[in-house]
Amino acid sequence: MFERKNCLACGERFAGRADKKFCSDACRNAFNNKNNADHVNLMRNVHNRLRKNYRILCAINGGSRTKTTREYLAKQGFEFNLVTNIHRTSKGNTYYFLYDQGYMPLDNEKYILVRKAP
Repeated sequence: MFERKNCLACGERFAGRADKKFCSDACRNAFNNKNNADHVNLMRNVHNRLRKNYRILCAINGGSRTKTTREYLAKQGFEFNLVTNIHRTSKGNTYYFLYDQGYMPLDNEKYILVRKAP
């Protein structure tokens, strides 16, 4: 019923169920953390940048809609290439969103900021 096999993380021999791969929770966590480290760091960095953009939009757009300039957004550290989704209206306008906060470019480097209703 119980087999003896080597732990995938530390290599120690252990006894356990046939499908058991690690000798302890610590070894299981260490193995998974090591295997996911590169993906986790990339995702964490992107998420932090998205969060910064979101906070900038929230700070400027206190209500449901306001206007600002590209220069002001850029001075705040806003990264225009990071969005969570894009919405095209039936009139042909394109809004770029970070979760529920969005913006649309207007003429003369101006932007309208909007918030989706919950």
